[in-house]
Amino acid sequence: MAKKVSRRLNELLKKVEDRAYEPLEAINLLKETATAKFPESAEAHIRLGIDPKYTDQQLRTTVTLPKGTGQTIRVAVLAKGEQVNEAQNAGADIVGSEDLINDIQQGMLDFDCLIATPDMMPQVAKLGRLLGPKGLMPSPKGGTVTTDVAQAIQEFKAGKLEFRADRTGIVHVMFGKAAFPAEDLLVNLCALQECIDRNRPSGAKGRYWRSVYISATMGPAIPVDIYTLRETKITEAA
Repeated sequence: MAKKVSRRLNELLKKVEDRAYEPLEAINLLKETATAKFPESAEAHIRLGIDPKYTDQQLRTTVTLPKGTGQTIRVAVLAKGEQVNEAQNAGADIVGSEDLINDIQQGMLDFDCLIATPDMMPQVAKLGRLLGPKGLMPSPKGGTVTTDVAQAIQEFKAGKLEFRADRTGIVHVMFGKAAFPAEDLLVNLCALQECIDRNRPSGAKGRYWRSVYISATMGPAIPVDIYTLRETKITEAA
């Protein structure tokens, strides 16, 4: 059954032309179409020429958005001994070891990011089925398994995001708030583009970038010109 499109979205769809927009032009249109009654995020949806069912074509990494995410990130840390104090002093919202693992097993998921020290990972493994589908499972690739918990906490609270390509090879990433200045969103989008290029999987063959769309949370998808985006440098946008 076809999903019903609201009158509001129908009106917004009329503003999007059937063409690829230059990045800044697309961002300005995103801001114009962010008309929901709550502060909308700016989202990027990027289809890559990869097949994640093969291990050498998987993309999972982190990006630090220079202008931040516009969100308050709640960070939980699994650690022992002196690193518990380090985590608390660095501003972690929740800190624990076996007690925190038990709380999570019982359904406590009041955090946006979970950082663990390597010595905690054997016990964290039992949380895989619960945390994995929600994208909260700590991993070395994601920067959430580390001995330097203080730095990790500061980075994630400052705008570092973990992302991965889904099973169809599409990356979905929030790159700020629609209320950000357009130039700040462009800086963040360029940082995301550079990160995806820098972490190109070794098994990716042929054309890597297939399509890029951006949108506000409740807004229409806006196609972005891939070549122009990849030629835009952060230093030019800052």
